[in-house]
Amino acid sequence: MSKPALGRGLGALLGGNPPLTQTTTAPTIPAAAPDQRERVLRVPLNQVRPSALQPRKEFSDEALKELADSIREQGIVQPLIVRERAGIFELIAGERRWRAAQLLNLPEVPVIVRVADDRAVLELALIENLQRENLNALEEALGYAQLAAQFQLTQEEIAVKVGKSRAAVANATRLLKLPAPVQSFLRTGRISVGHAKVILGLPDEKNQQLAAERIVKDGLNVRQTEGLVAKLQTRATKNSSDTAKTPAIVPIDSNLGRLEEKLRERFGTKVQLKYAKGKGAVEISFFSDDELQRVLEILGINAD
Repeated sequence: MSKPALGRGLGALLGGNPPLTQTTTAPTIPAAAPDQRERVLRVPLNQVRPSALQPRKEFSDEALKELADSIREQGIVQPLIVRERAGIFELIAGERRWRAAQLLNLPEVPVIVRVADDRAVLELALIENLQRENLNALEEALGYAQLAAQFQLTQEEIAVKVGKSRAAVANATRLLKLPAPVQSFLRTGRISVGHAKVILGLPDEKNQQLAAERIVKDGLNVRQTEGLVAKLQTRATKNSSDTAKTPAIVPIDSNLGRLEEKLRERFGTKVQLKYAKGKGAVEISFFSDDELQRVLEILGINAD
């Protein structure tokens, strides 16, 4: 019975063992050399480093302790996937195992070395985490945004690579349009993705933040949030009508919003562009040291 194809999963992308085939070749012909990519090495733990391209930023302390207990009893069953860079081994897959090994102060860990560029590393890290459901919604969104900005991939191309629908990718990246305080509520689980999608129906950040605070304060479910958002939308429409006779602030460039969106896509995070009469500011938000490092790298700034 033939072995089913792995498809565009981790097995295919990480370069699994080639399928075995029957051969009737004469014994005088030498056998093919073994695939060195599958050779497991044991390397010092302090020579392994996490990747700045890792989309997952938050790791549960409790889950890491449980994994460390398992490794203490059984060892690291699945080797880490790494690439060599400047004399160290940079993680492609297996950061949870690496962190658990640190908790145990293991002297060395098993690794398989791969040759991979930055795009492949980000794709593999995303796929590994998505298949294991380890990413929170914002980490997933930032990963998609980074693929789009750094490697000029369309949402359709991203969807194919990670095994999601284009709509799922588009809905995920919309979360990056939320103001920073609302993103913080989402990241910490104080509001759900369902709440966030309803909040995005509000046109301005002030009301979006107000809605999120009400959800947290009153413990509103998604259906109740829909009612709250409807009321806020009605209030915003009324206020807009009341001030219709006052002069509006007209942006000097009608493409200002589009430019702000391009900046968000480029940096893979929330960016606010403020402009008035030839002056203004560009505000880039980040939510961890790793995200700051990634923004600096995009800008070509060395933090050292």
